[in-house]
Amino acid sequence: MDALRKAKPRNFASINSWWVVLSQVVITLVIAGVCYVFSSLADKSVYTYSALVGGLIGFLPSALFLMRIEAAKKSVKSSPGGFLAAVVSGEFIKILATIVLFIGFALKQPDLKWIPLLVTYLATLKCYLLAWFWK
Repeated sequence: MDALRKAKPRNFASINSWWVVLSQVVITLVIAGVCYVFSSLADKSVYTYSALVGGLIGFLPSALFLMRIEAAKKSVKSSPGGFLAAVVSGEFIKILATIVLFIGFALKQPDLKWIPLLVTYLATLKCYLLAWFWK
């Protein structure tokens, strides 16, 4: 494995995970800007707000997951089993936060437009795939 890493170091370079979250924030702002520019005057704020909410639902759980992983890395009792537990609990936090955010916004903001919300949410999820291509 070490010989393979030395032969092709670019294939084994790691990307900072916070860049993925930053790209999710950027894509959220871009889509919200597009919604602001291309929506009608009466619906401009609703479409923009819906896109921002969809992006928030996309990147906030990712940031929570990364904070959980960073906390596990800095832990004094760092072991493979402990790190695996951190990944599993972080993923649980991410899924739970996503569900709570979707339900919370659906109940508290009934005037949301679901198309821009879901488009932005799915675009933030595609940032994980784009991270592989950036590498």
